[in-house]
Amino acid sequence: MHWTRPARAALAALLGFGLLVPGGPGKVAPAAYLEAYPATAARLRAAGPPYDGWAAAGRQFLAFEPRGDGLAVEVLGDLATADRIAVLVPGVGSTLRDFDRGLGGVARRAPARQAAELYRAVHETTPSARVAVLAWLGYDPPDTVPSAAGAAAARRGGTALRAELRELAVRRPDARITLVGHSYGALVVGFAARGAPAQVTDVVSLGGIGLGVDRAGDLGRVRVWAAEAPADWIRRVPEVRLLGLGHGRRPGDPAFNARPLPVTGVTGHDDYLVAGSATAAAVAAVVLDADPTREVTR
Repeated sequence: MHWTRPARAALAALLGFGLLVPGGPGKVAPAAYLEAYPATAARLRAAGPPYDGWAAAGRQFLAFEPRGDGLAVEVLGDLATADRIAVLVPGVGSTLRDFDRGLGGVARRAPARQAAELYRAVHETTPSARVAVLAWLGYDPPDTVPSAAGAAAARRGGTALRAELRELAVRRPDARITLVGHSYGALVVGFAARGAPAQVTDVVSLGGIGLGVDRAGDLGRVRVWAAEAPADWIRRVPEVRLLGLGHGRRPGDPAFNARPLPVTGVTGHDDYLVAGSATAAAVAAVVLDADPTREVTR
């Protein structure tokens, strides 16, 4: 998610005065599992470039919808044997056309590339790890700054993600599942975590706008982690929740009481999952149930 400086100022002002309204309804993706691969591959081929190239490359998708802003849930790794599963949810402005290239053509902002970096970081730490990473654009994020002030899209996304998690829990009952949300995507995973199956052990916020609660303990038994870099502009968004607008205390606020993750070298809002990032290595450690807290900075 990337907003210009004037847009961020406008958001802060409008949130403060309660002048924004939640966005309209959006699409959600159904739960799916490995049997979805052939059908989604056929849809990729039928959609033409560049999606037919994704199918030709053997990429695996649980869901794919090219209409409108689009949906995609890509799987990296072998979901049939994974005992660690990470689900990465992107934020505002994310659409299918940017799934690979990134918002504004900036590669580090692409959900598929961020998921690939997390998958690489896990295997750099533990080459033999049986891990699957899902790049989960299974909801329709807000398109604009005003609609991002409301939680309606996140609630719908959380409902869809929770259904997917229940399916994963049935198919892989011995797996540990980590939810990772970037920016507005953190709000989605916060909603999904409530009522999620016991296999969901950890929630990670990367530059998160909120988790739908005001303290980590309100999410119950799951461990809650947060990375918020000093240079991340998300720190300047007002921590308010009024008449359904705003998202309250940020997970990166020490008062939220999330477990902090290292952010050494993270220079902005979109840099948490880039090659060599301390945060990427730390999130990989969370997925592997190892210690991610070295070199923690606020």
